[in-house]
Amino acid sequence: MESRLKYMSLGVLVLQTTSLVLTMRYSRTLQGEGPRYLASSAVVLAELLKILICLLLIFYDHSKSSDLAGWLAEEILNKPMETLKLAIPSGIYTLQNNLLYVALSNLDAATYQVTYQLKILTTALFSVSMLGKRLGLYQWLSLLILMTGIALVQWPSESLDGPAPTPLSAGSQLVGVIAVLIACFSSGFAGVYFEKILKGTKQSVWVRNIQLGLFGLVFGLMGVFVYDGERVRESGVFQGYNPLTWTVVALQALGGLVIAAVIKYADNILKGFATSLSIILSTLISYFWLVDFDPTSVFFLGAVLVLAATFLYGYEAEACHQPQQSLDWRPTTSHNRV
Repeated sequence: MESRLKYMSLGVLVLQTTSLVLTMRYSRTLQGEGPRYLASSAVVLAELLKILICLLLIFYDHSKSSDLAGWLAEEILNKPMETLKLAIPSGIYTLQNNLLYVALSNLDAATYQVTYQLKILTTALFSVSMLGKRLGLYQWLSLLILMTGIALVQWPSESLDGPAPTPLSAGSQLVGVIAVLIACFSSGFAGVYFEKILKGTKQSVWVRNIQLGLFGLVFGLMGVFVYDGERVRESGVFQGYNPLTWTVVALQALGGLVIAAVIKYADNILKGFATSLSIILSTLISYFWLVDFDPTSVFFLGAVLVLAATFLYGYEAEACHQPQQSLDWRPTTSHNRV
């Protein structure tokens, strides 16, 4: 039964990660009538949905409790210092989620997926500096391979024959790469910071996620009115929303729950395998369906190195019985938390 849950959770992770990246990319480049939806509002709605899901899970776990509302108030409102600890990672996660929309507005899904694996490097470095973790030889080697692979993926390519490829409709590739790099660093720091908090508390991970979500709502709403306030006043918060937009919001909100299942039932090697499958699927669909990606031999070499580094890093962690549960709770798009 546990084996079935392991592979089921990994299958759902592959599906969720691939679907989120592709639908987010498609939704940001789709040419339709009227204004495009506000990424800042989508981040806020995803946070709200995550809070509701966590509340449902808590109700399920404590269905026999007679005073669940009082227990929640005690855990969240009557422990202000514990709750305030989540303000820093929550703010960083909110920034990160907005950056991922920027990245997928300017990068094809395949390039984004491969480049975002740089979060393995940033998480490892923050784990060493903040948690005192020790990395094995193969893990350091995998990080070197990872950096080489990502450098090759971003290597500028020119078409030797035929017309130049059509520029990305949503903006320059440089903006997308910078957004991904900042997201990788923020993901690494916030994930390790959150892990440090979780290891020093007995509070439920779902309660912690509600605390994160509450701060996320505050920071997210600030972002909506600071950066998109004029557009909100003109056309409303839900301008440009369609079924595809709501799908992106739902996938982003559910990502953290999927990661929770993977961490519970699987190991780093299988998680790396799921990540690799997601990258391959994103590349194929981006090429055949979205038609916004023209792979080169250099890209393929870089992608293979990134996949190999992902496997090698997870294998070393498992062999040393030190699983790198970096608690990058956001979403591979996501960049979701548990």
